[in-house]
Amino acid sequence: MADLADTLARRYAVMRPFLSEFQRRLWLGAEAAELGPGGVAVVAQATGVATDTVRRGRAEADAGTGPGAGRSRRSGGGRKRAEEHDPELVTTLESLIDPQTRGDPMSPLRWTSKSIRVLTRALRERGHQVTAMVTRRLLRERGYSLQANAKTTEGGQHVDRDAQFAYLNEQATAHLATGDAVISVDTKKKELVGAYKNNGREWHPKGEPEQVKVHDFIDKQLGKANPYGVYDVGANTGWVSVGTDHDTAAFAVNTIATWWQHAGKALHPSATRLMISADGGGSNGYRTRLWKTELAALAADTGLTITVCHLPPGTSKWNKIEHRLFSHISMNWRGRPLTSHEVIVETIAATTTSTGLTVHAELDEATYPAGVKIPDTQMKALETEGILARHNFHGEWNYTIHPEPRHAEAG
Repeated sequence: MADLADTLARRYAVMRPFLSEFQRRLWLGAEAAELGPGGVAVVAQATGVATDTVRRGRAEADAGTGPGAGRSRRSGGGRKRAEEHDPELVTTLESLIDPQTRGDPMSPLRWTSKSIRVLTRALRERGHQVTAMVTRRLLRERGYSLQANAKTTEGGQHVDRDAQFAYLNEQATAHLATGDAVISVDTKKKELVGAYKNNGREWHPKGEPEQVKVHDFIDKQLGKANPYGVYDVGANTGWVSVGTDHDTAAFAVNTIATWWQHAGKALHPSATRLMISADGGGSNGYRTRLWKTELAALAADTGLTITVCHLPPGTSKWNKIEHRLFSHISMNWRGRPLTSHEVIVETIAATTTSTGLTVHAELDEATYPAGVKIPDTQMKALETEGILARHNFHGEWNYTIHPEPRHAEAG
């Protein structure tokens, strides 16, 4: 009998890793049935398996029954899940993971990264005996997953947001209908000049990526590039000045003036008016006095009547230049280090699209001092002389600048 027990033990040790729970039970039951009376005790002692398990396996083998296809246990068998033993477990977990707890000063996770480890510890502190594996399972079963932030929220929405978009569209349509020019302007994200990592990928021989600096500390010799763009809505063309100094209103208006002199005038030979769509902040912001005084000088030099319509607060991504020009520039230089101002200018100028977009780019190395103050008297004079005429609808966002003094009137 001892030899038989040893044989059973060896066989079971070899086969056990390759059998499911039901298959192991069935094999043990079959061996016990083969031994006859007392076989259950012999098999249980030889293999170290509980007598009840062997007995159950023999019954299943004799009856030809089992738990069902693909199962090792009958439905409802096995250890109960943690949430069945602990009915408050799921509620507690969801209260911890709920984004609203970030605003609760009493929440222990208010300032903590909600990792599996941290959540498990927090559950245990509340009396729920769980493992990290259980926490992970509960999260997945309830539709949670690891996710990054998504840039979608623009901020508070102004009550006249939609009305301002409609007004801007009416102004643009009216200008285009008479052959006048409509442009969208903005400053693209400032770029470090040098061998710095640029997001995206570019084709290179396998195993030979372009080497760039580990840290993004600014190169004092090369500095930053300030690309200010003009997108001609009617002609589907772009003009970008890459500045090396401050991004000021003077730089912005100089870019518009250069565009008009070298491109806009030829594209719109019959134009007497120019409409500008701009963001509400930055160098072309509606509160920026220098922006208005520089535009007044441009109007006087060109003889153009310039109407400006600013996008309402928190809607900068809807400015046409963002998705008609800047997005294509970003795609064109993705994965390519912007090692010099020349590389930046040439890459911008090489940007085209299947819809016919063409872009001109040039380097502007002029100096544009920051912090230029425009006195109250100068601003008041612009309005008193009728050069700056605010529109009846949101005059802070919509205004017209005339090339010469006239009686002040609403646009």
